[in-house]
Amino acid sequence: MLNHYRMFAAYNAWANRTLYTEVGKLDDEAFRRNLGAFFGSLHRTLNHLLTADRIWLKRFTGEGDAPTSLDAVLHEDFAGLWAARQAEDARLAAFVDSLTDGQIRSDITYSPLTNPAVITHPLGPALTHVFNHQTHHRGQCHGILTALGGPSLALDLIYFVRTEGKEYL
Repeated sequence: MLNHYRMFAAYNAWANRTLYTEVGKLDDEAFRRNLGAFFGSLHRTLNHLLTADRIWLKRFTGEGDAPTSLDAVLHEDFAGLWAARQAEDARLAAFVDSLTDGQIRSDITYSPLTNPAVITHPLGPALTHVFNHQTHHRGQCHGILTALGGPSLALDLIYFVRTEGKEYL
């Protein structure tokens, strides 16, 4: 499982670089335009992804800042958001690299922001959720990007494996 999660961490960073490269070509109005995605705009959706990753990494590691709202805007500007995304992707990859198979099977306990109940389950499904959540909202960003006239990006995992991810085969 460790190699699987390492692949997901590397893929996640690659997909984010691919997406941010194209989003960075937009003007500020387009970046902030609400096109009806769950968080509205690229600006707010990309902030949500950073927010969620910080919340999960705080749960996993006990370290770092954890926003108290899923719609927190951590960075108003694209450059700051992109720099923070790269740092968070590196932090996520370092966390995955620090794990053992036993830790992946071990339980974590936390309370969701939207429900004060205490939840306990193995780390593995929560870590899988983090990567799946990124893919879900990157898909929304891709839809917004194409609606704004941007390119249709090849963000599927298999494209990563065929190009930069061959070491995970």
